[in-house]
Amino acid sequence: MRISKWKPYILRILDIILAIFALFFAELALLPKIFAQGMWSTILIGFVAQAIVYAVFLYVSNIYKIVWYYSSLQEMLRLILAVTFSQMISFVIHMSCGTVFLKALDGFDYFKIHIAAGVLAVVAIVILRVIIYKLERKYKTTILNTVSNENNNTMIIGAGDACHLFVYEMQMKHSDEYNIKCIIDDDPAKNGMQIDGIPVVGNRYRIEENVEKFGITKIVFAVPSCPSEAKKEILNICAKTNCAVKVMPSIYQMVSGGYHEEHDYVKNIRDVEIEDLLGREPIKTDLAPIMDYVSDKVVMVTGGGGSIGSELCRQIAAYKPKRLIIFDIYENNAYDIQLELKRKYPMLDLVVLIGSVRDNQRMDMVFEKYRPEIVYHAAAHKHVPLMEDSPNEAIKNNVFGTLNTVQMADKFRVKRFVLISTDKAVNPTNIMGASKRICEMIVQEFNKHSETEFVAVRFGNVLGSNGSVIPLFKKQIQAGGPVTVTHPDIIRYFMTIPEAVSLVLQAGASAKGGEIFVLDMGNPVKILDLAENLIRLSGFEPYRDIDIKFSGLRPGEKLYEELLMDEEGLRATENALIHIGRPIKIDSEHFFGVLHKMKHCMADDTVDIRSLVKQIVPTFIIKP
Repeated sequence: MRISKWKPYILRILDIILAIFALFFAELALLPKIFAQGMWSTILIGFVAQAIVYAVFLYVSNIYKIVWYYSSLQEMLRLILAVTFSQMISFVIHMSCGTVFLKALDGFDYFKIHIAAGVLAVVAIVILRVIIYKLERKYKTTILNTVSNENNNTMIIGAGDACHLFVYEMQMKHSDEYNIKCIIDDDPAKNGMQIDGIPVVGNRYRIEENVEKFGITKIVFAVPSCPSEAKKEILNICAKTNCAVKVMPSIYQMVSGGYHEEHDYVKNIRDVEIEDLLGREPIKTDLAPIMDYVSDKVVMVTGGGGSIGSELCRQIAAYKPKRLIIFDIYENNAYDIQLELKRKYPMLDLVVLIGSVRDNQRMDMVFEKYRPEIVYHAAAHKHVPLMEDSPNEAIKNNVFGTLNTVQMADKFRVKRFVLISTDKAVNPTNIMGASKRICEMIVQEFNKHSETEFVAVRFGNVLGSNGSVIPLFKKQIQAGGPVTVTHPDIIRYFMTIPEAVSLVLQAGASAKGGEIFVLDMGNPVKILDLAENLIRLSGFEPYRDIDIKFSGLRPGEKLYEELLMDEEGLRATENALIHIGRPIKIDSEHFFGVLHKMKHCMADDTVDIRSLVKQIVPTFIIKP
């Protein structure tokens, strides 16, 4: 039977013995004459009372349910109070039962003895737990090192609290999943020190040297508060080692981000994400001062189950809209976000509707019944290669789905309409981008005569969105490769979904009507560098363990994306990350005339829909 099962009982016995010895030494030091006078009955009564009272009150106080590794001042105060109360009861019992023997003694002397005994008991009980904890750690470390697998030799980056908690958990679990050999920390004061018996061997510039020295195969990055630029540098050094690299999230992320239970640090360790490699601080937008415009309003999000749409719903729900309407054609996504929002915001008036933005009658019924005051239009086909093969569907869904939604917003006097657009709308080389450019034009044309404030927000790639390159790379690495990159020189702008949505909401708050808001996406990232780093940080060598193949640019794909057309000027806003492009003049009669032709021929795949698109999007580059 495992000794851990008997540990609480052993502790209780040892606590009682320590309590008796505390009283014995207090009597010996402060009132030695009771031993000299042979008052053994009185002494024995004191010991028995001490043992019984401590056994009862330490148990009742739940002292043995405390995990002392995670204890705080509150647990220590509980122990002190339990000992103090126990000692007071022991004193009363001792004085009452020992009256016959104490006639010649000063009661105050005996009170002092019990005070001293209480202090000694607290100190002894705490020291006992420290000794047991240290012995247990030493024993488990020895066992772990004995059975460890050299293939799991692990280096930890960071000698702080996260490192200490991780080492402790691995030692407590007897696990050889991570056989921790050394720790790296940039603080020179920690160099040469030990944390739980593990040596701190130097700073980030000694990572490669110590990987070779200790035969490291795994690296755990345990500095949750590390600035992004420094984190990127350290991870790039780690990438050169071909070790598998994991990242430990902060305790706040564990609690708030859907991780496993707070103290299960091993389970909470995750793979390196692209966000770790961007080398910039996350964009932080304080929405609270500006989100009054959605509070107590009826807000509708089309495509509300998609990557951007669902995050819009999450962030809007936090600001207490009068009603939130999620409209999506794909019921599985809509169902997922419905369950999430109901769980997180039980008081939210949430309406989830299934339907297509292309269905004019359905849209009319929804707008008439629910009367949305703010509409975020995120519904769209967005996969570039798929739309190249089905260009008419791109026009049908993106252009005429948007036109339907815009017409309903105008008809039912929606206060504000925000179109989610893309950088692919700029000088488009694919039908998806061209269709989104037409959507922007529709929004700007309707804004000229409508009571509704129509605006568009344009940004680049978002990390983790459906169809994003990052999940594809990870699946390819897990499958053993090859990783496919379309072109060695291709670059993209990246932003996380929450970052992009928070800027969309801020742009929507400052809209006056007719603007195309352009989000600052930061510096572009070379996709080949991204693929190589992800392979290295997964513990493999690019081109040797995991091959990278260049598949060629896909139909309609650019080497680089643009956020602004040559004709558009750029105007700053109060937010340095949000700019406004100057509207381009459009021949309305010609524009809507061509749209009319498109509507009547988009169901016929034999019609060259691209040539019609080119008539109203002159920057559209049709590739053979």
